[in-house]
Amino acid sequence: MRAAFGERFEITPGYLNSASIGVPPARVVDAVAAAVRRWALGLDNAPAFGPDIATARAAWAALIGADPAEVAIGTAVSQLIASVAAAVPDGTRVLTVRGEFTSVTFPFAAQAHRGVTVTEVDPAELVDRAPGFDLVAVSAVQSADGAIADLPGLRAAGTRVLLDVTQALGWLPMDLTWVDWVVGAGYKWLLSPRGAAWLAVRPHAREWTHPVAAGWFAGDNPWNSVYGMPLRLADDARAYDLGPAWFSQVGAAAALPWLASLDIHAVHAHVVALADDLRARFDLPPAGSAIVSLDLPDAADRLTAVGIRFATRAGRARLAFHLYNTVEDVDLAVNTVKRRPPARAREPSRMKRVE
Repeated sequence: MRAAFGERFEITPGYLNSASIGVPPARVVDAVAAAVRRWALGLDNAPAFGPDIATARAAWAALIGADPAEVAIGTAVSQLIASVAAAVPDGTRVLTVRGEFTSVTFPFAAQAHRGVTVTEVDPAELVDRAPGFDLVAVSAVQSADGAIADLPGLRAAGTRVLLDVTQALGWLPMDLTWVDWVVGAGYKWLLSPRGAAWLAVRPHAREWTHPVAAGWFAGDNPWNSVYGMPLRLADDARAYDLGPAWFSQVGAAAALPWLASLDIHAVHAHVVALADDLRARFDLPPAGSAIVSLDLPDAADRLTAVGIRFATRAGRARLAFHLYNTVEDVDLAVNTVKRRPPARAREPSRMKRVE
């Protein structure tokens, strides 16, 4: 059990995999367990989840600096980005970085039949190349190595931007008020169950795209939109809503308001100090990111052998630090990777002893 930022986590030393799956605080575990119990007893009905959906939507909006009316819900980043990609004009030219997570790029690449193109460039070229494209689709923080996008540079470039904040929101302070579409999942740094994701559609972005996956939950009043024509979508970003995963929204409603109440600069300072401490111990320069990518011989095997939780991405060991991590985790990882293998026992001499 660990305490961090006023909350309890049932976590053991060596959990460095928040970039894959965040560990929920006790309040989230309790909320989801109670919802499952109500389900088991047959005590719930679908409209009863409405307040949790609204709470999570409002908290995610607060985290990115948006009005809740600008935020749509879904269950996965690729699903929400696909609703944008399917609506961009024919022939849209999309720019991204080489090696970008495919949930960002595949939805646009799947529109090739409409002349939509996706061009990959090295990260250092992204800002300079952006003015020559219609839209930039990129992650705020890269999944593979934790590299942070040049957001001020992209803002100055003036090209429309779709930004995936899944690997950034919850630890990295960002000004996102200028971004056309902001999308993110909740099951990593936002410590929610998988199945809750959000998409902010700024008012000016709604002029360029439109809902293409409209369903009953996107209606002006979902419970009056379940049968019959005519089309009657919400008049705000809820028109982009996709059907909710109930229990995931319950967990998000418990996690996100608490996260939104924290001093993000204090969280950032905590996680970056740990990550840069680990980098320094491996003679790596500081990077200001919560994610560390180690390209060291046998690192993954050694970490696995002692039960440290991490991920392998792009052939490297990826370690991620969040608010519940401590220097104990840094020590454990460094000592494990640097530990010398035991010396091989000397084989007994095969020469016969001469008396």
